[in-house]
Amino acid sequence: MAHPKRKISKTRRDKRRTHYKASVPQIATCPVTGEAHLYHRAYWHEGKMYYRGQVVIDKQEVAEA
Repeated sequence: MAHPKRKISKTRRDKRRTHYKASVPQIATCPVTGEAHLYHRAYWHEGKMYYRGQVVIDKQEVAEA
């Protein structure tokens, strides 16, 4: 296993880590329901799952079947 020959200072270590940043997720608003959701993701609203403004799954229909 490799071992460092010299101690890396805190400043040098932190300089290397400056590029690691948390990214802010993009939020979209559905034109049909007005619900905020992540882009390219299906989301639930009032018992129905929507994707791209269309109902994909309806809980009432699934429960009746």
